[in-house]
Amino acid sequence: MKIQFCGATTGVTGSCHLITTENHKVLLDCGQYQGGKAQEEMNYEEFPFDPSEIEYMVLSHAHIDHCGRIPLLVKRGFRGQIYCTDATADLLEIMLKDSGHIHEQEAEWKNRKNARAGRPLVEPLYTEKDAEESLKYVKPVLYDQLIELNDEMKIVFNDAGHILGSGEIELWVSEQGNTSKIVFSGDLGVMERPILRNPTIIKKADYVIMETTYGNRLHPENSLDVNNLIDIICKTAERGGNTVIPSFAVGRTQELIFELNKIYDSKNDPRQKKLENVKVYIDSPMATSATEVFKNNAQVFDEETKDYISKGDNPLEFENLKFTQSTEESQWLNVDKEPKVIISASGMCEAGRIRHHLKHNLWDKRNSIIFVGYQAEGTLGRCLVEGQKEITLFSEKIQVNAEIHNLEGFSGHADMNGLLSWLEGFQKPPKQIFLVHGEPDVKLEFAKTVKEKLGYDTIPVNVNSEYELEAGGGEVVSMKEAIAEAVDEKTVNDARDNLYNIRRRLEDIIYNTDLNVDKNTDPEKLAKINNIILELEKSAINLGATISESDDDEGLNLSEEQIAQLKASREAEKKQHEAEKKQKQKH
Repeated sequence: MKIQFCGATTGVTGSCHLITTENHKVLLDCGQYQGGKAQEEMNYEEFPFDPSEIEYMVLSHAHIDHCGRIPLLVKRGFRGQIYCTDATADLLEIMLKDSGHIHEQEAEWKNRKNARAGRPLVEPLYTEKDAEESLKYVKPVLYDQLIELNDEMKIVFNDAGHILGSGEIELWVSEQGNTSKIVFSGDLGVMERPILRNPTIIKKADYVIMETTYGNRLHPENSLDVNNLIDIICKTAERGGNTVIPSFAVGRTQELIFELNKIYDSKNDPRQKKLENVKVYIDSPMATSATEVFKNNAQVFDEETKDYISKGDNPLEFENLKFTQSTEESQWLNVDKEPKVIISASGMCEAGRIRHHLKHNLWDKRNSIIFVGYQAEGTLGRCLVEGQKEITLFSEKIQVNAEIHNLEGFSGHADMNGLLSWLEGFQKPPKQIFLVHGEPDVKLEFAKTVKEKLGYDTIPVNVNSEYELEAGGGEVVSMKEAIAEAVDEKTVNDARDNLYNIRRRLEDIIYNTDLNVDKNTDPEKLAKINNIILELEKSAINLGATISESDDDEGLNLSEEQIAQLKASREAEKKQHEAEKKQKQKH
């Protein structure tokens, strides 16, 4: 078995890793390079493999640096299946179509210049139509479902806590009677962040492919950055200025909405009074669409956010929040003189409406620009964070007089301690740990830290390269054991409880098949049961979210008598179920 690193080896974009066995080829991510001109040009290079030979692609999440070359992969011959979580699939449609549209616009702009200069015309990397075509190969699955790719490979997605639908991927590979387990971290999120659950700690792995974006630094406490954010907005509004926030349309924008909602709806925070006339504009059609996807995927939210929804309070909405759509609405924001907050994409200021807002706001010392995410080397965002005093936008020189703030506590990536905690979760040191998705010096520093703190040797991957992986002999020795690991004791207990708790939705299955669950249940059978439960849980949670958001709740309120009747009915059903279970055991 071999692993070939085909991207995200010299920076934090272009994630792409190829697993090759004697019989199969699986691609982990197929991301776009982002940053300066040199990095953008890398997107046009040939893949270091034949796309038509790839059977499966497994996608960690929907950020463009992880999914942005999928349409190009299909355009060049890929015809396999693309596995990702269901929430990622929903976001993927938005991200790839928008990316295709941007590539078309960029090609059109270049061709106008080339025509005037007598230079040859260029083709877009891919088009919106190419993006639509690539979506035909997407196969959504749920977290914790055990998926059989073929007779020799199985995968499970775990929650990475980075953005909606982001996954850590467990891949079991059998070769010549031996089984090895590869864990791909994807991008790891930050513990105890709003909306999303914490990153999953995985206990066993033979080989680990791990991101290192913030491998050499620590984030401030997030609560401090939230307070800083609100204080900056208040002070900027008091002096008559605008607060402009370049933000990634997926993930960061929704987190900002969540945090601002708390203040704007607060009855106890004294800053709420200062903000009552300050509107918050989400000026990004993609962010608007992504926020709707968030609302439709409540099953992957953390308990705090689910609690908000159950009480009828949508945490992604508040009175002063406005979503703009048209170009005219976006342009009006730079004409209107009232202090406001403008949240717009792209997060690194490389494209989109944010560049227009920077042109109209950077020169005015009353305004503030707040960065809330990673700024890759070579991007406009990085230049501003590093203190550049003059920039060029749309062929015009702009003086940087506005206050520039960089709130790293909002980053969606785990910091050095978060990465160490995740790596420390393995019960035994993996055979090899490959460090990717980080700038070269960061990976080297993190490798040194891992050696000092945990005693593990790691391989900082700094060029596109290939490694031979020894099959078997590690933590997992057979595919049967792999399945058993995927459905551990907690899953057994959860399955037993959930089978009863959602019995009404499983009635035909429970009473027509033998689904009694105990420690002796065959792991493969248990995995199938668990997959059914996960699908039903998603339906039940989203149904609950829909009901709680309904404006018309007539008929949903039960009287005390009706509640008592329901309780009695369910208690009777429970007794009947236990009696039938005992009867089956006798036979």
